[in-house]
Amino acid sequence: MQIPAVTDAQELSCDVLVIGGGTAGTMAALTAAEQGRDVLLLEKAHVRHSGALAMGMDGVNNAVIPGRAEPDDYVAEITRANDGIVDQSTVRQTATRGFSMVQRLESYGVKFEKDEHGEYAVRQVHRSGSYVLPMPEGKDVKKVLYRQLRRREMRERIRIENRVMPVRVLTADGRAVGAAGFNTRTGEFVTVRAGAVILATGPCGRLGLPASGYLYGTYENPTNAGDGYAMAYHAGADLTGIECFQINPLMKDYNGPACAYVANPFGGYQVNRHGERFVDSDYWSGQMMSEFAAELASDRGPVYLKLSHLPEESISALEGILHSTERPTRGTFHANRGHDYRTHDVEMHISEIGLCGGHSASGVRVDDHARTTVPGLYAAGDLASVPHNYMIGAFVFGDLAGADASRFDVYEGELPGHQVRDAHELIYRPLRNPDGPPQPQVEYKLRRFVNDYVAPPKSGARLSLAVDHFERMRGEIGEMGAQTPHELMRCAEVHFIRDCAEMAARSSLARTESRWGLYHERTDHPRRDDDGWLHHLDLRKSPSGAMEFTARPVDPYLVPIEEFTPSGGASRHLGEVHPEHVATAGQRDLAPVGSGIRTGTAASRDTVAVSHSPRILELLTLTEDEPELPRLRPFLSDPDPAVRRAAVAALTETVPTGTGPALAGTLADPDAGVRGAAAASLRELVEVLVPEPDLSRGLHDALGQEDALVRATALDVLRALRLGGATAYALALTDPDIEVRIAAVRALVSVGALDAVARARVDPAREVRVTVARGLDTPAALAPLLHDTDILVRAAALTALASAGCPAPYGSTAVEALAAPSWQVRTGAATALGAAEPRLAVPALAKALGDTNADVRKAAVLALLEHSGDSGDPAARAALATAVLDPDADVRAYAARAAAPA
Repeated sequence: MQIPAVTDAQELSCDVLVIGGGTAGTMAALTAAEQGRDVLLLEKAHVRHSGALAMGMDGVNNAVIPGRAEPDDYVAEITRANDGIVDQSTVRQTATRGFSMVQRLESYGVKFEKDEHGEYAVRQVHRSGSYVLPMPEGKDVKKVLYRQLRRREMRERIRIENRVMPVRVLTADGRAVGAAGFNTRTGEFVTVRAGAVILATGPCGRLGLPASGYLYGTYENPTNAGDGYAMAYHAGADLTGIECFQINPLMKDYNGPACAYVANPFGGYQVNRHGERFVDSDYWSGQMMSEFAAELASDRGPVYLKLSHLPEESISALEGILHSTERPTRGTFHANRGHDYRTHDVEMHISEIGLCGGHSASGVRVDDHARTTVPGLYAAGDLASVPHNYMIGAFVFGDLAGADASRFDVYEGELPGHQVRDAHELIYRPLRNPDGPPQPQVEYKLRRFVNDYVAPPKSGARLSLAVDHFERMRGEIGEMGAQTPHELMRCAEVHFIRDCAEMAARSSLARTESRWGLYHERTDHPRRDDDGWLHHLDLRKSPSGAMEFTARPVDPYLVPIEEFTPSGGASRHLGEVHPEHVATAGQRDLAPVGSGIRTGTAASRDTVAVSHSPRILELLTLTEDEPELPRLRPFLSDPDPAVRRAAVAALTETVPTGTGPALAGTLADPDAGVRGAAAASLRELVEVLVPEPDLSRGLHDALGQEDALVRATALDVLRALRLGGATAYALALTDPDIEVRIAAVRALVSVGALDAVARARVDPAREVRVTVARGLDTPAALAPLLHDTDILVRAAALTALASAGCPAPYGSTAVEALAAPSWQVRTGAATALGAAEPRLAVPALAKALGDTNADVRKAAVLALLEHSGDSGDPAARAALATAVLDPDADVRAYAARAAAPA
């Protein structure tokens, strides 16, 4: 291709420029448009599929739901997890605004797991609070957001430019005024003038090299190459915490998460090869990764996510989540190895390093309105330095950025010519060297140096070598060759990766202590130094073009934490950080000395018939125009089932008026694939469907269909939309299909028809009886299930006593159950005793602390915590004091909470 002239740039203008179409960027664009501003959204790929969110999301890690968690507790937990280096005002935004964001997303059609009573089914995975909210249809979140962007009122305000990649933020008059980039398909040079710029480009996931050696086999989305980190740095913004890396546990040979957040609520946990739990710290911290790495390297390794002990219904549920929502290729990976969760635990390993505020703490410095240190420039999502912000935090700060950026009007002055020319040179230089070193070779070498010299454990010598290599590679990167716009994009990403690698190395050199466990472990400075380093480490580009550093004291906390007492104060300017002398090993004029004593079952998939009908192409073209339902109806009745399935997908994406009744009618389609697609769409859209009479009639008609999936879907949607009644639900209790009967029980619970629920206590399927146990709310109603022939039903009934109440004689029943041969029953019994009379419960629970099963001991500790407190039972406190020495890490950690200050 030819190099376009600088003067031939396509110039765009807007009030608010959003760079990145992922989680935070989409929300920022929607909010700015709702404020009446003209928004331009630039995405180097396509917004429909871009960002980490498009890879699937199995749940929310940090939902502070009223009644289940308190914002101050969440702020305290994040502060501890980040070893005190936190701006609590930013974390508090996520804590206080997260619930309203969950509700906003729900109004868009995102589904969060709820119980039969319509309450959010928040799970406790972390030991100090319940923040994990599963998302049963998390794979569709990005599709839901794209649908919002395509709403007519949004399209009037939001212009989306896909395949446009900015490389530099432009600044003038001390503020951000636009950006310069290019089209990754045509190669056209593009400039943008804007009132404000929001960076939402995600983490730098493509920093370290995965163990597989594949450039794009990273834990994070491989398109996240640190674009925003580099653009913010070159625009003059402060970055902070860049020495605090993201390192994750993952599956061996498969760069996907091991999914403890999903598996642990079902009863999974992490063990060494002897089956012993070993993690003493909480799951949010780098200390956990340090313990994980030590166990992996010891003779107790390898390390596993243990699932083989779980009952069939739990494993089936996990497969449904992990093999579809989280990673669609995961089931194939296990199947090709002949592995099954029923017979094999999942071997775990450690990911490559990356930079990510959302999962550690490294990012562009922002305040509690997402403002950077450059006026008019904002950062949100994994790019921003809001520790452990995860998905909800990305949405919250995208919303904050969009609202605050709306204060600015489009910049009317001249765009800075020298910055535009520098961006043009960065983009098109590889075209002048078409036969130069190809990008994959240069990137591989760069990232291999990251692994060799920057990955923990760190040392001053290795970090200094890294700085030398990264400086030298400026020239090698400048000599890369390219011939197509796509190759130009990849070459620009290597520039970003190099910038991030140098930031990581120099920041790690500057912080002369160890902190955050494995994230910043310095072998030459092995201890944490709160006296000298309870500081943020900020870096910025100096006027001379060098990286300079400032140690900024942590501000006094909004939520006091006993372990840390920051006092604020003046910052300490460190200036440039120079590498150590590493050209020679030791002093040149001394002879070498000897090496004496040192001084220091895969889930099944439906087969889809391939159709070459031109009607599908016609339908896809029509979908781009957001058609009303009458224009889509002919496709819903097309003779070709593939066309009808495509019509259901189009209906789901555009959601015109009348979508609910149309989908309900499609549940009667003669083709099973079309019916399945309609059922999936109804579940996906349930939060945004209008509960109208036509929809109710269609769903009630579906209850008589032969397809069990259709009947179960109809029950679930009727329950969610409050369109059904006890009479219709009760009829389904005799359905021949287990899943339908389970849906009927849940629906009956939702309308308070517990007498009908109680009649299902004799259902032949244990899965149904377990659901019944979870729905009943009085000990008397639960009584028959306490003696059920199935151990899992008895366990569920005993567990339900913890919330239903456990008065005499049910407390005695629970005490007797502590001697049952099944550990599941013993676990349920210990849980029930948390609600029993202390005089009866505490001695039995103290004895249960000696149980051979760790889950029973853990349940006993949690129950004893219910009986201990400021005015609690002294015997419960005494029993808990003995459990702090338990061999199981979970038991120890929960027992330690009794001794911790309130």
